[in-house]
Amino acid sequence: MNKKLLAVAVAGALAAPGVALAQSSVTISGNLKMSMQQYKIGNVSPLRAGNSSQGLVHDDSSRIIFNMVEDLGGGLKAIGQIDWRVQVDAGSDAVNGNNHVGLQSTKWGRIFFGRQDLHYFGRESDLTVKNDLQSDSISLLAFAGGGGTAIAAATRTTNVVHYTTPSWGGFNAIVAYSFNPNTQEQDIGSGVRRGRAWNVAPTFAARNFTIGYSYWSSKPDAFVGADQRGDRLFGSYRWGGFRIGAAWDKSKLKSGATGATTSNRTAWSVPIEYSWGPHWIGGHFTKARDDKATVLRDGARMWALGYNYSLSKRTSLGVTYASIRNDEAAFYTPFTAQGALGSTTHQTLAGEDPRFWSMTVRHAF
Repeated sequence: MNKKLLAVAVAGALAAPGVALAQSSVTISGNLKMSMQQYKIGNVSPLRAGNSSQGLVHDDSSRIIFNMVEDLGGGLKAIGQIDWRVQVDAGSDAVNGNNHVGLQSTKWGRIFFGRQDLHYFGRESDLTVKNDLQSDSISLLAFAGGGGTAIAAATRTTNVVHYTTPSWGGFNAIVAYSFNPNTQEQDIGSGVRRGRAWNVAPTFAARNFTIGYSYWSSKPDAFVGADQRGDRLFGSYRWGGFRIGAAWDKSKLKSGATGATTSNRTAWSVPIEYSWGPHWIGGHFTKARDDKATVLRDGARMWALGYNYSLSKRTSLGVTYASIRNDEAAFYTPFTAQGALGSTTHQTLAGEDPRFWSMTVRHAF
């Protein structure tokens, strides 16, 4: 549960003058989330030497979030957020989450500058909220080229100007622009093109259903990486404790230098969940189709199933099983497993089939 603190209580920690903070409120929230996992590679490639399985403990995107709000009057507020990611197992940390500063109006919506998740979510599955993040369907949905290229980087986009409309009867939309989606700007002194990215994502939410669309287009600076086009449709329907959803994704890659299409692939996912009392059970089946722009078969199928029990409003225990079956030229890997929040040895080789089971503990504050 979020705890609203007086600014004077955090003035020392933030190293800012007490007078400047006195007009603002600061809310601290976040979660600590860890998974114990047994990971195994099936259909082992002849190119892999040594063991094909291992046990480990990995962080599951633990974070501490500082939200700052100052009421400017007339329905206008100044807003800011610091999303501090903490890897509990590795003993490392970085302020590399969703960070921004901007303005919010009850009439006109919200605009901010910073770094933000764009496009690659929108899959209508709650499996990874409390269970293992690596079982996420975006393991397939957010990657193209047989699993080799992350659409919208499958993480936060940098250099973002982000606008969210107010809600009009359940409808709202995000319009975001990035001057360079992958790293700092480098146009000055460059003899090649300027990069940019666009994301437009309208959503309509009613009492029992949600439907949305996300459009992504990016061109990195200096032809570094591929030009990307992504289209994602998603929605879900809920009655009682039951919810069923669907997501459809089309991703296309082109060479920035030649314009040749290097990947043209569709994928889809169907998540299902049911909750009663402190219990939650759910999962998804996800399929990435064979890429139309490649010669060898490089599609994949994934399914995941999880159970979660809430010990309290803040603490839960979850158990998850997930499996990916790759075609001969595909190397889709569980989300974040290939080093970011897992192990550098988890990267799948072409044709291999990764799977894992895990137990997750999460405490929110």
